[in-house]
Amino acid sequence: MSYLTEERLMIQQTAREFSLKEVLPVANKLDKVKGDIPMDLRDKMGKLGYFGMRIPEHYGGLELGVFEYILVTEELARGWMSVASIIARGNGLGGGFSEEQKQNYLPRMAKGEFLGAVALSEADAGSDLANIQCRARRDGDEWVINGSKMWCTFADGADYMTVLCRTQDMDEARRHAGTSMFFFEKERGSLPEGIHGTPVNKIGYHGWRTWELRFDDFRVPLSAQLGQDRAGNDSGFKSAVGFLEGARAHTAARAIGLSRGALEDSIVYAKQRVQFRQPISNFQAIRFKLAEMAAEIEAARQLTYFVCDAIDTGRRCDKEAGMAKWFASEMAERVTSQALQIHGGYGYTTDLPIERYWRDARLTKIFEGTSEIQLRIISDRIIGDR
Repeated sequence: MSYLTEERLMIQQTAREFSLKEVLPVANKLDKVKGDIPMDLRDKMGKLGYFGMRIPEHYGGLELGVFEYILVTEELARGWMSVASIIARGNGLGGGFSEEQKQNYLPRMAKGEFLGAVALSEADAGSDLANIQCRARRDGDEWVINGSKMWCTFADGADYMTVLCRTQDMDEARRHAGTSMFFFEKERGSLPEGIHGTPVNKIGYHGWRTWELRFDDFRVPLSAQLGQDRAGNDSGFKSAVGFLEGARAHTAARAIGLSRGALEDSIVYAKQRVQFRQPISNFQAIRFKLAEMAAEIEAARQLTYFVCDAIDTGRRCDKEAGMAKWFASEMAERVTSQALQIHGGYGYTTDLPIERYWRDARLTKIFEGTSEIQLRIISDRIIGDR
């Protein structure tokens, strides 16, 4: 069965050419100096529709599926994983919006003119997201937010933020209950009054900054609360985790893309690098490394294709999405490490992009649910405990 229709192949090829021509040169220049993704690159991505791939046409988007979304993601990640990540800040972040908000915000998101940051995790609430302590209390016609958030990427550059807060005391029997998502606009390039931020010193995932945030009596209107059901019950936790199948497929595609970059660069290098009077690509040890890398990448890709097809056709695939995310991210660490080994000492320099792929691959095992969390999801499903 081939998932790649003529239309999908065209989308893939366009993204591949864009990534190699526009993204890769920027990444090679800016990642090593921790420079930000340039606005002109974001504008070009907006014109191609990459920020609105999953947004319905009547809101200005392309109304494509998760499958097309991850095809573009893989190609962008081949150049720079951060660029493959920023498209998520326009696609699929409108959960809980009213119809009026959708009409107002989604067309701007689709153009890349209104991108968001999401503050979910805290110092003691990462994998255990139900343990959040950041509090929102009602004060007249406003909500007042106090507490801290961790790992909020793009907090400064975003045009809006969504924050998961506790609105009721924790019930140990239903720890996820009593939480809400809050949405507010902000000025691009800064943090609003009442929010203080400290950049996190990351080893990778450059191109944009990740922040530790502190909310000190930060006020938002009552209308900022998102995700209430018809009975008026808070559903913030459900909103926060409800998009994870697609998000994990997105992460799998990012892992595949950067791994492919490492493989392709390694093939070129192996053909050019001469030792003992012949290219190292003639040596079985190198050839077998490349073969194993290629096989692992393709296995991860096909599993991810299966997951995306399931999502687009409405089939439940939380187990398979966990498998794809786990396998692709674990694969990425192995493949990029092998690529660095093939490059030898040159791979351990910032002169070549191999070390960037290697650093970013390590992160894919952590965000959107750690490898251990994916294994827990998979084991729960196959054993039947949950």
